[in-house]
Amino acid sequence: MTFSIAGFCRETGQFGTAISSSSICVASRCPFIAPGKGAVLTQNVTNPELGQLGVRLLEEGFDAESVLARLVEHEAHPEWRQLQVLDAEGRSALHSGAETLGIHATRQGQDCVAGGNMLADEAVVDAIVACFESHDGELAERLLAAMDAGLAAGGEMGPVFSAGLKVTDRASWPVVDLRVDWHVAPLSELRMIWDHYLPQRDAYVLRAVRPDDSPSYGVPGDER
Repeated sequence: MTFSIAGFCRETGQFGTAISSSSICVASRCPFIAPGKGAVLTQNVTNPELGQLGVRLLEEGFDAESVLARLVEHEAHPEWRQLQVLDAEGRSALHSGAETLGIHATRQGQDCVAGGNMLADEAVVDAIVACFESHDGELAERLLAAMDAGLAAGGEMGPVFSAGLKVTDRASWPVVDLRVDWHVAPLSELRMIWDHYLPQRDAYVLRAVRPDDSPSYGVPGDER
């Protein structure tokens, strides 16, 4: 009930994920990122523990194939899980268990990996990867464009209602972590949130590392 992408930007070192689903609050349980080390997407009948374990393995220096092998070995019900792993070198690994729902597909691309289930067509995932590979701009923009391409190619068999965008940079926490937990057009809503957040993103990073040099919030009561 989900389609998603994880991507890596070699220029900035950023890792990111974008995801959408007919299920509520998809971004709360499926995308996981180890800053500077890689990303894991766990979906279909989701076990978030696999994302947590995958991040720890990436942080320990395991490559994508090794992480995936350990996740499948660890999981008691691998036939129900769909997993995509992207490591620090942009390498990827994929798993779709025998019980993955509906039309499903996974694809590896240049510095990206994508997958989906309950799709309108397998070409949805091809469109996601192709758009990411050809799109210019910063990582978040490429991820959003890729998701829009997947939706335009058919998306899920039914309507989607939630979406999320997460990007890590040099900080230990995501510099972008945006969610639409329930909306009739979640990717459009996510794009609107991103457009409002982008002009403020760097200020929020600065407030964390240099509060004495950070800009005003521009709200009543903040007189700096």
